[in-house]
Amino acid sequence: MAASRGGRQPQNDGYRTLSLSGHVGFGSLPDQLVKKSIKQGFYFNILCIGETGSGKSTLINSLFNTSFDDPVSTHFLPNVRLRAQTYELQENNVLLKLTIVNTVGFGDQINKEDSYQPIVDYIDAQFEAYLQEELKIKRSLFSYHDTRIHVCLYFISPTGHSLKTLDLLTMKSLDSKVNIIPIIGKADSISKTELQKFKNKIMSELVSNGVHIYQFPTDDETVSKINTIMNGHLPFAVVGSTEEVKIGNKMVRARQYPWGIVQVENENHCDFVKLREMLISTNMEDLREQTHARHYELYRRCRLEEMGFRDIGPENKPVRLPCSKSYADRETICHSSASVESLQEAYEAKRHEFYLELQRKEEEMRQQFVQRVKEKEAILKEAEQQVQTKFEHRMLMHREVKLKLEKQKKVLEDEIAMFIEKKANAELLQSQASVSTSVVSLKRDKDRKKNQGFRLELLCFDVRDEEIVNVHEQREREKLERERNSPREFQK
Repeated sequence: MAASRGGRQPQNDGYRTLSLSGHVGFGSLPDQLVKKSIKQGFYFNILCIGETGSGKSTLINSLFNTSFDDPVSTHFLPNVRLRAQTYELQENNVLLKLTIVNTVGFGDQINKEDSYQPIVDYIDAQFEAYLQEELKIKRSLFSYHDTRIHVCLYFISPTGHSLKTLDLLTMKSLDSKVNIIPIIGKADSISKTELQKFKNKIMSELVSNGVHIYQFPTDDETVSKINTIMNGHLPFAVVGSTEEVKIGNKMVRARQYPWGIVQVENENHCDFVKLREMLISTNMEDLREQTHARHYELYRRCRLEEMGFRDIGPENKPVRLPCSKSYADRETICHSSASVESLQEAYEAKRHEFYLELQRKEEEMRQQFVQRVKEKEAILKEAEQQVQTKFEHRMLMHREVKLKLEKQKKVLEDEIAMFIEKKANAELLQSQASVSTSVVSLKRDKDRKKNQGFRLELLCFDVRDEEIVNVHEQREREKLERERNSPREFQK
């Protein structure tokens, strides 16, 4: 499980060792490096992985004894997002640019199959950005903001049973890309006996599943003893708090419960002090070195091999740089023999390979384009033929309709002519009838006047006759009345 590290002592490759007879001055190089490093400042990037509410933000605030602006996350995010925030911290004239990357929504989804993939992609993206800066002709690595992750604090929920499948999958996919330090968050929620069993269970599961976590280096004599001891305390069981509680005559950071007080910096209560010592005070530079020398170099090697670069040529000879000219006297300095493949040749070979591949794809695309054009032309021709057939059919129907309309027009014109002729005859007859009617009316007027005199005479006769009749009727009624009355008188 321990990370393989090469010896740090310089090796003797046939060089002679000489002793100095007096002061030279290169013994101040460490001081020069210290001054330069202090002036430049340091970068340190921490990745915090854990479920929402596992105590990540509180622990980071406790580690650096400050309060970072980290908004509260919810449990209802559809996928995992990474939120990076960079801060400038200063202690004893040492400037530290600290980047904290938090995994928002990790483990909150129902389907947790791909929860770790955004984390892997983020780490690879930081490696790729650094590699692209290295490959530039005019690069500025001195002032480049290095965002490569130096350490991953993996927070394990204090269940007391075993690691979750998501934890094992995530750490397995990250152990070759970042230094992993497992942490049991909120360790005050389980007893000391359960906590120790839980630690042993975690370490045995990591070993059995082939997960390689970061081991504190033991090849440096100054820190070998303490690092060996601390490797036996992994994973660290920590408690974080930013609140201060008065115990005795001093204020300490602690968490207060009805049953007692848990002190954050008390090693009998939790491993917070151990974590801070190992992470910040003792092994911060080793974490940075391991990130560059191990994880980044592995990524760089794979990427350069994908790009076609090799250290060994076709004849198993080392690849060297091409001939170059000295800036002092412009003399040609050649390396190795002409048969050895150079980096430029490898680049040209890869470039030629890409060019051929590009031509092949271009030819395939051209053929596909021609084929699609032909298919489209056939479809358009068929559609054109259908349109032409429909057009001819419509033109034929148009002619037939036009002939019918012309016939109907002719019939209507004949009917209109006949109607006009009949109308003229009717008007003529009407005018003749009106003339004859006027003559007849004059005759009738004359006859009417004559008849009026005759009618007056007749009326007079009628009145006389009525009077005569009335007199005669009166006489008859009187006669009958007398005849009725005569028998009555006889009887008397």
